[in-house]
Amino acid sequence: MSDLPKFSVIVPTYNSAQYLEACLISIKSQSYQNIELIVVDNNSTDHTKQIARKYTDKVFNRGPERSAQRNYGVSQSDGDYVLIIDSDMELGEKIVESCVSKFTDDPNLRGLVIPEESFGEGFWAQCKKLERSFYVGVSWMEAARAFPRQIFDDMNGYDEENTGTEDYDLPQRIAAKYGAGAIGRINEFIRHNEQHINLFKTCKKKYYYAQRLDKYISISANNFNFHRQANPFYRYLLFFSNPQKLLKNPFTGIGLLVMKTAEFTAGGLGYLKSVDAWM
Repeated sequence: MSDLPKFSVIVPTYNSAQYLEACLISIKSQSYQNIELIVVDNNSTDHTKQIARKYTDKVFNRGPERSAQRNYGVSQSDGDYVLIIDSDMELGEKIVESCVSKFTDDPNLRGLVIPEESFGEGFWAQCKKLERSFYVGVSWMEAARAFPRQIFDDMNGYDEENTGTEDYDLPQRIAAKYGAGAIGRINEFIRHNEQHINLFKTCKKKYYYAQRLDKYISISANNFNFHRQANPFYRYLLFFSNPQKLLKNPFTGIGLLVMKTAEFTAGGLGYLKSVDAWM
C-alpha cells in the first residue's frame, strides 16, 4: 500500500452530527485504501468532534469560514492528492480510485470534477434533486474538488476572503492559469444530503453569501462563468433545454422554478445591500 499515491480527504464541519457519520463511513469504505482522513471543525456545539474521532485521529478546530478550514486541513495533510468535500456529502465507493487513475493516466490534469446528485426529505429536497440533475456536465455549474497537492499549494488553496463561491473560484483560477483542459472529470457520483430543505433558510443563505460576492467578481478568472452562474436567464434556459425532464412531474418542476426565482431574488437583494454599503 505504501507504493500507492496517498489521497488526503478533507472534511470541514460545523454542527454536522446529524449527517457526518454517513459521510465518514463513505470515505472509510472506499475501494482505494491509501487514504488519509482529516476533519476540521469550526467550534461545533453538538457531537461533531466525538463522531469524527471515531474515524480519524486527525481532528482539528479552525475558523472562521469554510475556506480557512479547508486550507488548514490541507496544511495538516501529507497526501499526494487532496479531495475536499462537505460534511453532508457521501462518496461513491470508487471515487478515490477513479481520481487516482485519472491523475496517474494524465499528469497534466490539475483538478477533477466529481459530479453530484442530491437526495433528501420533503418537497423542496425533491426540487433541489431535480435542479442538480441539470448541472451534470455543465462546465460553468460544476467545480473541481480533487487536486494534486502541489497544484493546491501553488495556487495558495482556497481564497479565505471568499465565502460561498470558493468552490468555483479555485478551479477557475487553475483553468485560467493552465487552460480549460487542466480540469478533468470522473463518472462516479457524490451524493449530497440536502436533508429537509426550508425554503426561507435557503433564501437567507443566498442573501448572506451574495453580500460577499465582491471578492469573487474581482478575480478576472471568474468573470466568464459568473455571468452565467448569476444570470437567471442562463439558468432557466438550462432547465427548459430539457422540458420533458423538467415537467415529468409538473409539481416538482414548477417547484424548482419557484425555488430558483426565490433564491435569485434573495441573492439579488443581498448583493444590492453590499453595493449600498460601499457607496
